[in-house]
Amino acid sequence: MMRFKGKVAHKFAESPLLQLRLPPWRSRLMALLILGSFGVLIGRAFYLQVLNNDFLQEKGESRYRRDIEISASRGRIADRHGDVLAISTPMKSIWAVPPVARLTPEQTSQLASLLEMDAKHLSQKLNTDKPFVFLRRQIPPSVAEQVAALKLPGIGQDKEYRRFYPTGEMTAHMVGFTGVDDKGLEGVELAFHGQLLGQPGSRSVIRDRRGQIVEDVGSIKPPQDGKEVRLALDSKIQYLAYSHLKQAMSEHNAKAGGVVVIDVRTGEILALANTPTYNPNNREGLSGAQLRNRALTDTFEPGSTLKPFTIALGLESGKVRFDTIINCAPGRLTIGNATIADAHPHGALTVAEVIQKSSNVGAAKIAAMLPSQKMWQMFDDVGFGQVPRLGFPGEVTGRVRPWKNWRPIEQATMAYGHGISVSLIQLARAYSVFARDGDLVPLSLNRVDSSMPHGATVFSPQTARAVRVMLEMAVQPGGTAPKAQIPGYRVAGKTGTAHKLEGGRYANKYVSSFVGFAPVSDPRLIVAVMIDEPRGGKHYGGEVAAPVFAAVMASSLRTLGIAPDAPLVVAQTPKTTTPTTKARL
Repeated sequence: MMRFKGKVAHKFAESPLLQLRLPPWRSRLMALLILGSFGVLIGRAFYLQVLNNDFLQEKGESRYRRDIEISASRGRIADRHGDVLAISTPMKSIWAVPPVARLTPEQTSQLASLLEMDAKHLSQKLNTDKPFVFLRRQIPPSVAEQVAALKLPGIGQDKEYRRFYPTGEMTAHMVGFTGVDDKGLEGVELAFHGQLLGQPGSRSVIRDRRGQIVEDVGSIKPPQDGKEVRLALDSKIQYLAYSHLKQAMSEHNAKAGGVVVIDVRTGEILALANTPTYNPNNREGLSGAQLRNRALTDTFEPGSTLKPFTIALGLESGKVRFDTIINCAPGRLTIGNATIADAHPHGALTVAEVIQKSSNVGAAKIAAMLPSQKMWQMFDDVGFGQVPRLGFPGEVTGRVRPWKNWRPIEQATMAYGHGISVSLIQLARAYSVFARDGDLVPLSLNRVDSSMPHGATVFSPQTARAVRVMLEMAVQPGGTAPKAQIPGYRVAGKTGTAHKLEGGRYANKYVSSFVGFAPVSDPRLIVAVMIDEPRGGKHYGGEVAAPVFAAVMASSLRTLGIAPDAPLVVAQTPKTTTPTTKARL
């Protein structure tokens, strides 16, 4: 014991505070709380790391692991012989992760130069809150290698494909084109998009903090390339149709034009050409007029190319015969307050000569013998007023007014192709009833392996053959289209010339057309030609469209190796014969 200034000092160990005893239950409680806390931590750790580790694993992998899409190659488009019309070529896309892509001005300038971009525009793309941006799509692999050599942070690249069209503008309207995302936008590319489009795959990679791939973990899903589409198109015949049409367009200074070639036996579309056209490999600055597939999307009044259908219905119903006399004098026919006229008046004509001379008055008089409902039904049976059902984008129905609303003058004008509108593909298909003994062939964009598909019967074989003879007379001396003749082949066909409707009135502008088939002894091809607004001083179908038909048909028959069925000398029209192409054909 120690004393300090009169006070007694106790040792620390003898402090009265230390002699106080805590209740036993408090120490036990504290021990239990500590042990319980450890148990909770151990249980939580076990739960997260063993029982339910997906969340932490996902969060961890999200910082370094990425699933990258592997592009699939779009299917090829080929013609009937396997020649490529559209194919996908490997390209590269350059992308950036803006939060990581912190480039110096010098690096930005280098990258902009390689990507052929404005440096300021590139900086704007990189200075964004978006987690991912494309900098440039579809660049050559050689350029992509130069970009990769810069080793820029946050800049990466992926493989993709760009569509290439070897035949260019020649098949543009048929094949169409795709967008930058490999989606079909026009033509076959759009019509068969589901078949051509492949299924992209994916692979898992590990990236560093700079966004660069440091390890390829492996493939998760392999890509599946699209399927090939084999068209009925024959590239050689397509070239012939396009080149002859282009030549006629230049010769007659026309606004537009189209040619369709159909195989009579199978209904296959061997060629479909339009002008103006475009280059699908370079689509900058295109206008809507160039993109329109006029053979399927545009309609026109077919003019006298519809007369054979009126005559066929007259024959089929027994109202007239091949040699029935129709009085067409004095070259005019008044119905109500309207007058139908032939530019060159005719007297008495047989039904066959009504086709040969292309008499509007004769066709109108035959139409007057027919019930309007039956005439409407005939137009419907040959496909007018209906979608051709090719599956091609933009197909139109044309215009055929309901028969209950027809006035006598309207039925008369429809007999020679006015007051009704059709597309060129509809008109070409309709002529198969004369080339195929009365049945209407279904058309096909794809190659057809079986021959002679069954078509819907429209006319009897006797009627179809009788009209076939009349159509052959139309291209012979005394007919309206001697320029449609082909040395070595018998040809049948009909001219058409119609005023264009503008603002509800007929303008002093024309659509010239010709539809025919050959060889007549065993028809194999149908060729339909339409020239819109010829302005070279000629506008009749026999002068403008018939020569195009002859050139396309002759070269196509020889390309297919079709045997001649006529002498090699073309019958000439006598000089003393008055030209009948002055009539509205």
